[in-house]
Amino acid sequence: MASQIYIDGEWLEGDPPLLTANSLATWLSSMVFDGARAFRGLAPDLDLHCERVVQSARLFGLKPYLTAAEIEAIAWDGIRRFPANAELYIRPMYWADNGFVAPDPESTRFALAIEEMPIPKPTGFSACLSSFARPAPNTAPTDAKASCLYPNAARALTEAKEKGFDNAVVLDLLGNVAEFATANLFFVKDGVAVTPIPNGTFLNGITRQRVIQLLREDGVEVVERAVNWPEVLDADEIFSTGNYAKVSPVKRIENRDLQPGPIAKRAYDLYFNFAQSATA
Repeated sequence: MASQIYIDGEWLEGDPPLLTANSLATWLSSMVFDGARAFRGLAPDLDLHCERVVQSARLFGLKPYLTAAEIEAIAWDGIRRFPANAELYIRPMYWADNGFVAPDPESTRFALAIEEMPIPKPTGFSACLSSFARPAPNTAPTDAKASCLYPNAARALTEAKEKGFDNAVVLDLLGNVAEFATANLFFVKDGVAVTPIPNGTFLNGITRQRVIQLLREDGVEVVERAVNWPEVLDADEIFSTGNYAKVSPVKRIENRDLQPGPIAKRAYDLYFNFAQSATA
């Protein structure tokens, strides 16, 4: 995949090494990032993703030295280096090179990676319940989009794949449904879309927030509340929202087959219609 990396004021092609073995980010994961998408010259909610990486850096004890607007401008400069029809994954990152366990804020560095990465078609995915749980806010930096949170999601994803599924539903430590291993979760029952209310154990995704807004504006009732696993198993339809695939339906939950439903399709169409309003 074609890739461009912005570091120290210049663009580099490919995947140049940025971290050393002694960097705190390498061995103690003092890194935050965000993800955004660009396609057909559009980058929906890019400004919000840039704002979140700055906020994540501050929450993580780093010292972000670029504003969200400056990061957005760098991202657009990078987007224009690719063909107009390219589907891109945009990843701004802050990390600390120095410190001992706690990062030294003065050693904060920034990079922005852009890769060609096709957006998956909404053909659907399968999911099972994970034996792993999302951490509580007092056990991990769940308020930041931090790299150190993702190995736990990877364990859930690996477990699901070993069982023959594409993804996993992850609970919080109280036993409520939190999200999928890699995206936020919605289910539909009797025409009402339901999604777990953010309780500090998972990120209130930017695409999640956008889809809630778009569905409500379109007249669909969307309820945010605590969700239990049996409700998901009994749902009329289930779908995910997230930066990688945007909106994707579930076609099998445990041993139960599902068809992509009308509200998932509506959410997908509404999102990509909204994206047409995002301009450089």
